Amino acid sequence: MEALKKNPAWKGRKGPLVLVIMDGVGYGKYKEGDAVASSNMKNLTELTDNNPHTKLKAHGTAVGLPSDEDMGNSEVGHNAMGCGRVFNQGAALVSKSIETGAMFEGQAWKEVIANAKNHNGVMHFIGLFSDGNVHSHLDHLKAMISRAKKENIKRVRIHVLFDGRDVGETSALEYIDPFEAFLGELNDDSFDAQIGSGGGRMWITMDRYGADWSMVERGWQTHVLGTARQFSSAREAVETYRREIKGIIDQDLKEFVIAKDGKPIGTIEDGDSVIYFNFRGDRALEMTAAFEEDNFDKFDRKRRPDICYAGMMEYDGDMHVPRRYLVSPPSIDQTIGEYLAASKIKTLAISETQKYGHVTYFFNGNRTGKFDENLEDYVEIKSDVIPFEQKPLMKCKEITDKVVEAIGSGKYDFIRLNYPNGDMVGHTGVYKAVIESMEGMDVQLGRLKKAAEENAAVMVITADHGNSDDMFEHDKKTGAVTLKEDGTPKAKTSHSLNPVPCIIYDPQYKGEYQNTPFDSCLNEGLGISSIAATCIQLLGLLPPDTYDKPVLKFS
Repeated sequence: MEALKKNPAWKGRKGPLVLVIMDGVGYGKYKEGDAVASSNMKNLTELTDNNPHTKLKAHGTAVGLPSDEDMGNSEVGHNAMGCGRVFNQGAALVSKSIETGAMFEGQAWKEVIANAKNHNGVMHFIGLFSDGNVHSHLDHLKAMISRAKKENIKRVRIHVLFDGRDVGETSALEYIDPFEAFLGELNDDSFDAQIGSGGGRMWITMDRYGADWSMVERGWQTHVLGTARQFSSAREAVETYRREIKGIIDQDLKEFVIAKDGKPIGTIEDGDSVIYFNFRGDRALEMTAAFEEDNFDKFDRKRRPDICYAGMMEYDGDMHVPRRYLVSPPSIDQTIGEYLAASKIKTLAISETQKYGHVTYFFNGNRTGKFDENLEDYVEIKSDVIPFEQKPLMKCKEITDKVVEAIGSGKYDFIRLNYPNGDMVGHTGVYKAVIESMEGMDVQLGRLKKAAEENAAVMVITADHGNSDDMFEHDKKTGAVTLKEDGTPKAKTSHSLNPVPCIIYDPQYKGEYQNTPFDSCLNEGLGISSIAATCIQLLGLLPPDTYDKPVLKFS
């Protein structure tokens, strides 16, 4: 990798460039339910009103997803910001692989099929049970089950993880009933496919970044050992928990197994095959480790079945996890991190546990580790293991403490940070908590602004996708708020399709990039992939020709 050339139009500032990623903060389409607009965010408002700013696309084709009906997410968002251009992402790659038949001609698929057939074993599928298209899609699951039958697999068990974040918060039955009908049409005397176990994605199995291994342990006990509470059907489990636990939403549904005559129907045994059908890696790595690692010490597995395991994709390209996967992920190279390391730019990346992997692994193009140990510092602040609505400020103060210190130290040229509040609290659907999270984050933006002023630093303030800007369900035709039976708005817990901010705060500005009015210095109609070239420009360097157009246009 060659170093970037100096920018003859501008040499940058004395202080560092600070990239502030406000996770899940966009510009809302509707007044009702826009927690960002409803919050008292005087610092963000002042930064927007008095500095160059624009809106960037952060969903759909602008971040490599199949269509503009697909919401963005933190992984593809950080990929786009970190690599400066758009790559086809997981959902599109998997859909194409199924459509062309490449998945079923691949070695991994052949191996899981052969293993189940040779051992008269069961084919198991574990994954997020929705069509949210962020971690998984039900169409992919259905295609694989249908193909398994075609290849003479006799028994299939599906271990469902209810969503309620990327789709409606209480939509589980809307997926269960059609899916059971789908299985009913496939089942016959030679083929038996059934839901075997399940639970909510934020209660079992889908932990990430080692934040709460007890989730994975509950998933193991449920899917593998079959020791959870027994029900006759997934519908019965959902209806029972909703009746017993007032206000529970899908992502928090407790674990269950389907049983017949008191015996679980879907335990995972020696000779079985298992496919984790999530294509997104962050919430698949830990369960993968439980299946694959010999020296596993995160919890007592009790029993580790001898199986053939595959992931939908390679979840960690550097560590080659899992060992077997159905579809290859995008090969992302020439990231801004790699270019800056080659250019001897000293970098700090920081967030709390929930988004630490995003400002490191995903920002670096799905790459574990650093490009240059001597030039890069990564800081993880441990997240609290409690529901986010109970502490909506999360660790934004602690993140800011470290960043303010770093700005003043003179040690770094480029600092990137992620405030998770808008996304993680937004996913809870608790409007009051989201307001509190936004206003708490805004206080920290004020502290960063002051540090930038005192140290001749520059701030680029943006987001990876929307979420907290769209907290209520709306009728797609009329835009009216969808109401629950009690007359209150129905909470929306998924990401939005809204654009996100891009604000350039340069307190030392002297007309280097265009003349007043300030906003004339900005290119319009761009996506968040333009953040990389913009940051390179502000560091006094020239972006690669392969990068998407920067937000700033210099005189």
